[in-house]
Amino acid sequence: MELIARYTMPDKKYTYSEIFHSIQGEGHYTGVPTAWIRFFLCNLQCDGFGQMFPTKPETYDLPYADFDASKIERVEDLPVWEKGCDSSYTWSKKYKHLMGQETGPVLAQKIVDIMKNEHNPEGWFRHPLSGHHNHLCITGGEPLMKLSQMAFLDIYEALTIMPGGPIAETSYMAAENLPSSITWETNGTQRLSDDFVNLVKSPLFKPEAFFSVSPKLWTVAGEKREKAIKPEIVKSYYDVSDKGQLKFVVGPEKEQWEELDEVIALFREAGVKYPIWIMPTGARLEEQEKDAGDVARMAFERGYNVSGRMHVYLFGNAIGT
Repeated sequence: MELIARYTMPDKKYTYSEIFHSIQGEGHYTGVPTAWIRFFLCNLQCDGFGQMFPTKPETYDLPYADFDASKIERVEDLPVWEKGCDSSYTWSKKYKHLMGQETGPVLAQKIVDIMKNEHNPEGWFRHPLSGHHNHLCITGGEPLMKLSQMAFLDIYEALTIMPGGPIAETSYMAAENLPSSITWETNGTQRLSDDFVNLVKSPLFKPEAFFSVSPKLWTVAGEKREKAIKPEIVKSYYDVSDKGQLKFVVGPEKEQWEELDEVIALFREAGVKYPIWIMPTGARLEEQEKDAGDVARMAFERGYNVSGRMHVYLFGNAIGT
């Protein structure tokens, strides 16, 4: 355990918005039971999502910016906004009073606790009824911001020293109490710290490391390319783990697909070989239904994987799902 422990700060508190248990709704792990932790803070805002003119900020309508959050006491009571980033509460300062702050060990315990139910009373990652592993997803905000990377190091160390963790390498319980796979849902702009890389590439790190990279397009999200598209950084993720995906949100407009082609070419030239997934724009079911079929057809005709947003269809994209 010394290789992991010397990287961590178990008394430091980290800001997070949610810890919940649901399914993965997008991409490669769609439908897989998943424990989630959503960290606070992001370097992008993506205000162009859902706007009539994503590349004209002066025309934006931003419900999250106008919303009166002073009487809201729980993140779960916030609405799902149809325009702008659908998780703007995870980075906008006006919602910071709704966030929690805990140490890595406490967050690890909360992750385990959120999986507990009558069918899994101990909160095992390997479910005692089905035998399937619960996935762990680190999301945000942006989960690879510097502090969020530090938080993960603390959380993972805490998971390993819980009863049944891999300190007892031969214990039957070891495999039950740790995830077999972990996803980071990232915008692909943040450099990995040496400590993070050393942990994930260490022999002590047993889960599959899966980078779900969702680059933000100027014609869709309103984020300029020089800020949002970082192929060399994503290549560094690929060098750590070749398990992952490039996941793009796109509408049916021609200029969006033209930009998509250009951006994918940049990632391929950089040596990023993750498979491509395409999702239709829309934070809510109403927006999803409007263009989803057209976008899906445009994607699979080009040979790309297609992803809906299963949690939107099942739960309306409500916070905590």
